[in-house]
Amino acid sequence: MAENSTVSSPVSGDNAVLVERYISALFSLAEEEGDVDAIVSDMLNLRTLWNESPEWRFIASDPRLNCESVMEIVKKVAETAKVGKITTNFLLIAAQNRRLHLLPMLINGLMDEVADRRGEYRADVRVAHELTEEQRDKLKALLTAAMGGKINMAVVEDPSILGGLTVKVGSQFIDASIKTKLDRLERTLRATA
Repeated sequence: MAENSTVSSPVSGDNAVLVERYISALFSLAEEEGDVDAIVSDMLNLRTLWNESPEWRFIASDPRLNCESVMEIVKKVAETAKVGKITTNFLLIAAQNRRLHLLPMLINGLMDEVADRRGEYRADVRVAHELTEEQRDKLKALLTAAMGGKINMAVVEDPSILGGLTVKVGSQFIDASIKTKLDRLERTLRATA
């Protein structure tokens, strides 16, 4: 699984139901076809493409674009990303139903589903500056020991946290960012003033 990815916002409401349905259908089909690893690989390619292409994000998110045009572009994107038939069909259905804007959540949800079935954990990590390979390995080892299972880290640089890091694994959240520490200090100073 990926060591680098975007961390998407949690999904709620009607979108949460849609995301769950899409994930369930895709996972069931992948399992039925014995293609889970290929689908995971496809999703990682699509995630990379999503992160690196503002044009793709625009096309996937703009409701003003003609559905047929979007579907033609999706075919080209699928070819560029070298994804398989199941993933291509999945993308076309999402495009036809105007759900491509949910792609990051669908990818993350599918990765979580696969990880869960394999007894793995996903850790969404935000850091102010890029981690060295040694820092990544140490963090992964600490998280593996704490969770008692394999960890798949999604690391995102977020300069707004100033320093330190935040880690989310399942419902657990650790905030060791400099920004949070400074905010706490400011609140304490204001309370004592």
